[in-house]
Amino acid sequence: MRTLLKTIAQVSFFILLAKAADISVQSLQLPIPGSLIGIAILFVLLQLKVIRFDWIDLGSKWLLANMLLFFVPATVHIIEYKNLVMSSGLRIVLTIICSIVIVMVCAGLVSQKLATRKVKGAK
Repeated sequence: MRTLLKTIAQVSFFILLAKAADISVQSLQLPIPGSLIGIAILFVLLQLKVIRFDWIDLGSKWLLANMLLFFVPATVHIIEYKNLVMSSGLRIVLTIICSIVIVMVCAGLVSQKLATRKVKGAK
């Protein structure tokens, strides 16, 4: 029961952080999504050790485990765009595949760079 309450509290924290970031983006009229601001704020708070990782560990694991459920409504909503999918479906799929490959390559390169830097720093 205690683990459930911790998870609910941590997920609530993520929701409040996301809402605060969205509100700040709207009020400051920034041209970037609030989710990016929220991620940046969370990263800074973790780096400055204002928030410890174990304070958000259960909530983040729960959100990652259930991430697929958050995409179901968007996927089902595609049905409304049948004509677009029929006329440009192949181009859309190719764009998605290229985007995935680019993100994977960039993430791999950044990970290798960071891992190499850690190894050099440890010597």
